[in-house]
Amino acid sequence: MKKQIFHLFMSIFLIMMASACGTDSDKENRIVKDNKKTVEETTEEAKPEKMVIWEEKGKAEALKPVIEGFEKEYGIKVVHEELEIAEEMHDRLRRDGPIGNGKAPDVVTFSHRQVGQLVKEGLIQEVKVEDEVTDAFHESSIRAEMYQDKVFGLPKSVNTSVLIYNKKILSKAPETMNDLYKISKKLRKENAYGFHAEWNGFHDAYGVMAGMGSYVFHDENGNFNPSDIGLNDKHAIKAAAYIQKWYKTNLIPKGDGAAIEKLYSQGELASFLGDANSFSGKKETGMAPLPELPNGMPMKSFLEVKGWHVTAFTKHPYWSTKLVEYLTSDKQAIQRYETTGDVPPNKSFSHNKLIKENERAQALSIQLQYAEPVPNIPEMNKVWRPMDSAMNRITMEKAKPKRTLDEAVKAIKKE
Repeated sequence: MKKQIFHLFMSIFLIMMASACGTDSDKENRIVKDNKKTVEETTEEAKPEKMVIWEEKGKAEALKPVIEGFEKEYGIKVVHEELEIAEEMHDRLRRDGPIGNGKAPDVVTFSHRQVGQLVKEGLIQEVKVEDEVTDAFHESSIRAEMYQDKVFGLPKSVNTSVLIYNKKILSKAPETMNDLYKISKKLRKENAYGFHAEWNGFHDAYGVMAGMGSYVFHDENGNFNPSDIGLNDKHAIKAAAYIQKWYKTNLIPKGDGAAIEKLYSQGELASFLGDANSFSGKKETGMAPLPELPNGMPMKSFLEVKGWHVTAFTKHPYWSTKLVEYLTSDKQAIQRYETTGDVPPNKSFSHNKLIKENERAQALSIQLQYAEPVPNIPEMNKVWRPMDSAMNRITMEKAKPKRTLDEAVKAIKKE
């Protein structure tokens, strides 16, 4: 009798435990349902059946599995379209957005350079996320997506200049520009070159200027002041004089991109400052962060960021923001890198084993610490032409740095 009571008690106990705990699968399903219920309760915005996303051309394959994951988790169908990112996407958004016939996308991708103009035109809206979301990215990449102290997108990929060098000529990357200068002088005696940078243009020259303490527009807590231009201050003048020294001593080879690439391929050029996507995968090519300047500071570089943005025309801003968060999460960032090679700005990526396995990604990850976003305000468009002209005159015509930079800044303010 006692045995029967004991077995009865145990049976009831096990049934209660099973109903309370269920299988691991049941647990997961219940948690997912509870999470979805919580999400629905935290917003009054109705969940849409479908959302539209515009991706840059050539990247759809990387996007598809991410979309599938989002659809599975949130139960929202996501339709994507590929467009050319620089002009076509901007033009289409201008045209289709205001019509309101369902053609406008909910989420788009743009270069951070366009953010200021897109905001001024009323094409994208602020992305309102928790601090823990933005804290997951390198600070410079978030700054790139800010305009007037507000975040208008989350970054998906970053790129900047690195030192690309021929391992057959250089056993390791020079750590300082002083070392590289000595190498260059030695190689010139052998009718070869040690280094090339397009310092006759502003984009590359700015890395030296910024490393020596100059700036484009004064940055006031995330707000660029277009009236405060630093490109003719004492630091910029010193940087221009340093750059000019390389040209006066005939250490920088002349020629367009094709000519420089030919020199490098033929083993007549040891290294050059270039886009991190250049020459990737070539066995004899090494990549490293930019060398230290003579003042003991790292050479800086312009940071290029591509991000995901919520359009001003979406009827589902909450869910569009959820999609942007999902697209840029640590997990999806790694998946994108493995598919496209695009280096993500997520902090977690810096500690990922994939970094150690890829010299390009490693060099880029280090240089990102010293890279500054190209100012994303519309006034930046006024800077390029005068500064390109100034650097060309300083390097090719041996024009005096101070006078030439003064004239350039005067021209910028006039435009």
